[in-house]
Amino acid sequence: MVKVVDAHPDEGYKLAVRLDNGKSGSFDVSPFIDKGIFRELKDKEYFRQVVVRGRSICWPHNQDFCADTIDALMEVSSR
Repeated sequence: MVKVVDAHPDEGYKLAVRLDNGKSGSFDVSPFIDKGIFRELKDKEYFRQVVVRGRSICWPHNQDFCADTIDALMEVSSR
């Protein structure tokens, strides 16, 4: 099972993410921020409070994305 190793805010509503399978890249949260519990992520200060917890990235009010979703949707860096 893939795990998130590191995640931090980047430009816009993107996160720079590194996974334990060696992949790293950009995960764009913007397609989700107009839906349900993710609306709170529109607040940039709140968005920057992202943390890695277990296999997921999370925010203080329990918004989260699992590593499998991130792995499937992130734009991989060409390094």
